[in-house]
Amino acid sequence: MNESTTLRRLKTIEGHLKGVIRMVEEDAYCIDVIRQIQAVESALNKVSAGILDEHLNSCVITAIQGDDPKERERVLKEISEVFEMANKV
Repeated sequence: MNESTTLRRLKTIEGHLKGVIRMVEEDAYCIDVIRQIQAVESALNKVSAGILDEHLNSCVITAIQGDDPKERERVLKEISEVFEMANKV
């Protein structure tokens, strides 16, 4: 996922989130609000997955193929931490 695609998707999500805020301000039906929040979460997860894929296929591969064992260890630790945080949410 390239930077322009990521930005375009994030701006779309921003607009969707503003719609959710409007729904809350207008006292919309709770289940409708929850469904829209879930749609925003799903869209953010897709963007996050795209960024992670890009990172794995660039920064991580470069570090693993490099000569610096500390750099390899650092990027692998980062990936582990990302997945740990994702499981806490």
